Amino acid sequence: MMNEQQNALTEREAARYVGVSPAVFRLWRAEGTGPTYFRAGSKLIRYLRRDLDGWIEARLSKNTRVKGGISQT
Repeated sequence: MMNEQQNALTEREAARYVGVSPAVFRLWRAEGTGPTYFRAGSKLIRYLRRDLDGWIEARLSKNTRVKGGISQT
């Protein structure tokens, strides 16, 4: 676990990785809807890349139905 913590992403890095702003990450944390995070100290929020990947994977659209010749993904 120590090695994972050393390789953990900051909020800014994690937001960039996911493709949103750090403000969106703060909103998701407040709502309890964002990816898993941990505190590295009293104020330092960190994200593990594997948790971000899992969170993204869980939200990928599974709808590949074709309607009118256009994929509905």
